[in-house]
This record gives sequence, structure tokens and C-alpha cells, in this order.
Amino acid sequence: MKSVVKRSVCPYDCPDMCGLLVEVVDNQAVKVTGDPEHPFTRGTLCPKMHHYERTVHSPQRLTQPLLRIGEKGEGKYKQITWDEGIQRIVNAWKEIISEYGAEAILPYSYAGTMGLVQRNSGEGFFYRLGASRLARTICASSKGYGWTSVMGETLAPHPNEVEKSDFIILWGTNALATNIHLLHKVRAAKKRGATVWLVDTYENPTAQIVDKVVLVRPGRDGALALGIMHILVREGWIDQPFVARYVQGFEQLRTEVLPDYTPDKVSRMTGIEVSLLEEMALQYARASAPFIALGSGLCRYGNGAMTVRAITCLPALIGAWSKPGGGLLASISTGSAFNMSRVIREDFLQKPTRVVNMNQLGDALAELSNPPIMSMYVYHSNPAVVAPDQTKIITGLKRANLFTVVHERFMTDTARYADIILPATSSLEHSDLYRSYGHYGIQKAAAVIPPVGEAKSNWEVFQSLAHGMGFKEPFFNLTPDDLINQLIDPPKPWLEGVDQLKLRAGQYVELSLSENYKATFLTSSGKIEIYNPLEDEPLPIYLEPYEDDAPFYLMSAPSVYSLNSSFNERPDLLRKRKAPYLLMNLEDAGKKNLQDGQKVIAFNERGEVRFILKITKTVPQGVVVTEGLFSSETQHGGSTVNALTAQRLTDKAEGSTLYDVKVGVRLWEN
Repeated sequence: MKSVVKRSVCPYDCPDMCGLLVEVVDNQAVKVTGDPEHPFTRGTLCPKMHHYERTVHSPQRLTQPLLRIGEKGEGKYKQITWDEGIQRIVNAWKEIISEYGAEAILPYSYAGTMGLVQRNSGEGFFYRLGASRLARTICASSKGYGWTSVMGETLAPHPNEVEKSDFIILWGTNALATNIHLLHKVRAAKKRGATVWLVDTYENPTAQIVDKVVLVRPGRDGALALGIMHILVREGWIDQPFVARYVQGFEQLRTEVLPDYTPDKVSRMTGIEVSLLEEMALQYARASAPFIALGSGLCRYGNGAMTVRAITCLPALIGAWSKPGGGLLASISTGSAFNMSRVIREDFLQKPTRVVNMNQLGDALAELSNPPIMSMYVYHSNPAVVAPDQTKIITGLKRANLFTVVHERFMTDTARYADIILPATSSLEHSDLYRSYGHYGIQKAAAVIPPVGEAKSNWEVFQSLAHGMGFKEPFFNLTPDDLINQLIDPPKPWLEGVDQLKLRAGQYVELSLSENYKATFLTSSGKIEIYNPLEDEPLPIYLEPYEDDAPFYLMSAPSVYSLNSSFNERPDLLRKRKAPYLLMNLEDAGKKNLQDGQKVIAFNERGEVRFILKITKTVPQGVVVTEGLFSSETQHGGSTVNALTAQRLTDKAEGSTLYDVKVGVRLWEN
């Protein structure tokens, strides 16, 4: 049989947007490797995407529509046809709309796919339906808010800047798990003599490649940033010409805020020794091109937006933006390059409908009225595992009068509570257009194999539902390629500079940056706005995170071998993760008479979760860590770590507070 190699793109929620080469034999993907011609990823894949063909052709794939025949959560279903499945959904929704109104229907999705068409094409359907809207803020909305409050729409530095830096701070990131290609550039900088520090709440796996680790008490990163700025001012290590020309509000910061953040005080707040604070400030100030790579975990506290805001101010004080290799990379936003309104179709919304925050799904299912939520449509997400306050969510999903539809590739925890399950395509089975949030590349990907079984893409299902509901808009007759073309044709100004032939042919292209983009501050003042008069707090300060009454901060950190709840279908990756471990400091374990390998329970007022204890020196006292999300089938006792997290929101942008949680730990006695 003839083998053909075709290009594709990794669809997962990661900043790297890796290029893929897919070997296809007899309409099956038999091998997936990295594309060596991709300028950013250069042929390297993370462990999760090695053998992606095992995910695509997994024996666990859902291949036909299913109708629930058992109790919710049992996972008992029978096969039905697509026509029957669509008709049942349409009939149920028409009945709900007749009795309660369309706002009784709630879509739930996030970033199971990052493709611009398949991720966003449901928006137009639900706007046209008049359903409740979903505030999709679970990941890093507060991070974006913190950056924007200082930098406005200023473009983030190109990741290649890292290679020119001589002092790099990886702040709140386990790059080995979440950003391996940026780490390649960090390694290149190290070979040229750069010093690399890691700031985090525990010695995550990235610690093995850095020169120094700074362990900060959870939720206190903002205090650390203010303390560093205090030392910079005290020692006169400020780039005065840069500040005078490009910074708004430095004098107010210097006189009104920073005097309160002395090294002694910040040391008590953060748990970092004064000598280390002084050393960090010195290293940062004397570097010729200091660079901060800012992760997302630190924004998932009650003070997340203010924390990011404070850290974002640091490069301004020493003029890092004016130095090749200097600056701060939080996230790269390229959405403005595309005509997204042509896919999202907000114009279909006839009147404003209510907005439900995805982080508060448990309360919404239990408490919303006028109207209550009577139906949920879940696609490329798994809220029963990934969303906070798991027990409340599952209680809601068990409601007998909640009609739930899940469009999925696998029998996820959420799918087990569905009334109807629809089989979804993988990224190799549909066309899409991808953009990165870790570099400036974009790439189109065509389907490289036919759908597995009877799987259909998001857009195909929304077309069927639209026709079933009687929607007549021509939009719902467009093909995925039509939608891709509408995103890029005619090109918006930023797209005009790319090679359109290469883009349409499925080759990687990169959005261009002006020569002086790092010195162009796209704020209302045209300057870096340390002082922002539009904010409730015009100057960055330290805000306390939430503080539960329990002894241990719980960090639910990323794993090298999973991504949120994705890849739990892969036995080879599960074997590498071995078990749901709870990492604990040796001293803490000794005080509680706990032994390595014992079964323990982490608990708080929201729930309890069973783990295997792993005693380690990498975790500081007062902190426990679990890496990666498991399914209820692979987590002892069924409940997973989000049974412990809260529905509370961040200070700004209504983000999740998944890291802002404390627990007790006790022995699990059978």
C-alpha cells in the first residue's frame, strides 16, 4: 500500500502550534512526526504528540451517535443514527424554548481544539438560537487583563528575542510541560552565556535546566515584583532616560507604593530570603538584556490580574524594552489579523442574552432561575474534570430534567452524564486554520484522513442542528473551507504582508513585525502605563489571594504527559504518569507521620480526593502538588483534584482561581 506524507498542525491548547507530518496509508494515519520546516518547532514534538496516531485511531474512539439507556453517570448507551440524534436534540430544544425560552440552553466549550473555525463556529449557531452565552475565562483572562492594563494593545516580543538575552526569568511556568520550544531558545541563550532563573511555588521539572530557583509562597508573586522594584529604586538602578520618555506614572509608583515593600516585609510575605531578593534585583538590573517569560499559573489566584500587572511593570523601570533580547513575554495575541466576526457572527444575536461564567457551572446548574438551565451542549471541553468545584458540577449533571448533549471523541467523565453523545472528528479529519499564542505563526491544515467511523466536525454538527431548527441564513450552508477563506479574504492589514499562496497551500507563514515594534506602546497615552487612571487602583499594589482555613496550599500543576484532561485515552502516557501522586515536603510528612507511597486524602470543605503520597525535597513546606488531571476511572475514589477547587473568580476579568486553594491531608484508611 502506498504511503503518503501530509502536513498538519497540532490542535491542542499550547502556545507552540507545532507543525506535523502525518504518514497516511490506506486512509489511516500510521505515523506522526514533527515538521522540520516549521521555523519555530523545527521538527520537535512534546511527548504527548509523539504517536498522535494512537489517539486518532484509538480503540476507545466514539464512532457512532449514542443514546443513554442507563442512569446518568453509568455510561450505558445504545447506538442510534445521526438523523435520530439530531432530531431528538431539535425536538428537546424546541420544547424547552417553548416552555422556558432559549436562554434555558447553555453551550459549554473551551480549547479542546485551537482551530479558528472548529473552535468558534458554534458561536453563530447559539447566537442565532438565542441561548445563554458562556464567559470563557477559565485559563488566563486575568493574565491578559494584567498585561493590557499596563501595555494596552502593545505587541508582545517575538520569542526569538529570548536567544539574545543574558538574564532570563522563567516566572510561574513549567516550560518542559507547556512550552518546550521556547525552552529550546532558552537553552540556546544559555550556551551563549545567559543566566536562567526559575520563579515558582515548587521546583517543577523545568528546574533541572536553570541556574537558580526562587520559591515564592503561593499567590505572593505580586509582592515579589514590588519588592524587586523597591530595591531597583533604592539602589538607583533605574533607566531614567527610558522612564522619562516612555513610562507614565513612575514617580507615583516610586513615592506612593514602593516605600511600603521593603525587603524585610516582602521576605515575610513571600518566604524568600532577603539576600535572595537583593541578588535577584541585582541580576535583573545589571543584565544587558533581561527577559521575563511569564506563565499562566500565577494568574489563577484571587489577585491574578494585579499580580500580572505588577510583574509587567518590571521591564519598564530598567528600560528592558529598548534592549535587543529584553522585555516580557506573557502571551502573543494575533486574533486581530483575522476577520473573526465572519465566523463568530455576533450579528445573529437579536438581543443580549445572559452570560454564565464557565468557572461557576456548578452554581449555574443548581441555582440559576428565570429560566433555569434545562439543557447543556458540551463540545471540545470536559467540565466534569477540568472545571472547579467538581462535586457541584456532577450533582448538576445528574439532574433528571437536564438534557445534556456531548460532542466528543472519547467517553469522558462529562460524556457519561449525557443524554446523547455525538462522535467528533480529530484534527486530522477536518480542515481548519490555526494561530499561535506563543509565536507569530499561522497555518492552514486540510483533512489528511477521512472521518473515523461516523464522526463529524463541530461545524458539520452545527449545520445539521441549524437546519433542524429551521434556520435559513446562508451562513449555515458554508463549508469549512468557505469559513477559512472568509477569515483571510480579503486580508486584514496585518495579513497583507504574508505569502497568501503559501498560507492557502497549508505552509507555515509568519505575521510581520515592524522594525521598532518593541518601542511602539499601543496604549491611550502612547506610553507604558504604570499609572492607569482607568483602573480602580490606578497604581499596581499587592492584593491578598483568597485564604482558606487549611494547612497546605494545593498546586494542581501541569504534567509533561497530559494536557488538562486530554490524552487520558493513551495507555502509553498513563503508564508514564503511573498514578495520581500528591507531592509533599519531607518535613511536613514527618510531622504528620506519613510515609512515602502511603495512600492519603487531600480534603477541604468542597470535597476530598485520594492520592498516593510522594515525599520530595522539590516541594517547600506548607505546599502540596499534584501534576496533571486524571479521569475518574484512573483516580482512586472517583473524585479528581477539581473536587477541591473553588468557583471564586479573580480580581479582574472573571478568571478561574484554580491555584488559590488550601487543603488538609490525612491518611487514607481502607
